Amino acid sequence: MRAWSLAFLVILAAGLSGCGYSQLTRQDEDVKASWSEVVNQYQRRADLIPNLVRTVKGYANQEQQVLIGVTQARAQAAGAIQLSPDLLNNPEAFAKFQAAQNELGSSLKRLIAVAEAYPDLKSNENFRDLQAQLEGTENRIAIARQRYIDAVRNFNTTVRAFPTNLTAKMFDFQVKPNFTVANEPAIAAPPTVDFGDRPARTPAPDGAGSAGAGAGTGAEAGARQPVPK
Repeated sequence: MRAWSLAFLVILAAGLSGCGYSQLTRQDEDVKASWSEVVNQYQRRADLIPNLVRTVKGYANQEQQVLIGVTQARAQAAGAIQLSPDLLNNPEAFAKFQAAQNELGSSLKRLIAVAEAYPDLKSNENFRDLQAQLEGTENRIAIARQRYIDAVRNFNTTVRAFPTNLTAKMFDFQVKPNFTVANEPAIAAPPTVDFGDRPARTPAPDGAGSAGAGAGTGAEAGARQPVPK
């Protein structure tokens, strides 16, 4: 009896492996691990914000709107949703989380831009260190997001492909949400290059025409010569 049970388990395991169950399970764990790294890096960024706000406030206390804005954005990102495993199967909650993180990123950019108006703040060692840590964290976030995107793409492809899609339906493996670009139309549009209006040429005083002509290039001098008829 025990031998028959063992044989049945071996056959069952082989059948599940052949129908893609093992692949789905492995890829599902890859998605979860990649997501954990994304959350970890977002938390790292959130932990830097209080010190960054405190440093900027010491030099630019009048920038209250910016300081309050980034603090509120941090609180919103932290309390947007509960980071439970169900998040990866809830597109609406996932989109809410992404929107909160995007708003926090925008607020941080405004906070860093404040430093441009305060040379003393830009030269502050603590601020420079925090800014470097923030830049490094943003890079880590980008890498973690890319790994999550790749993991989700592989998983979703397996879930939707035949015949593993039958196994996915049987064991309730669902397509998972992925990151999107909020301003995709703006990114897709070609950049506008604007060098600004050229300053108007100041008319030379009387008697200075020959000096001005001598100072110009040969092409400019030729352009000022009358065209012979």
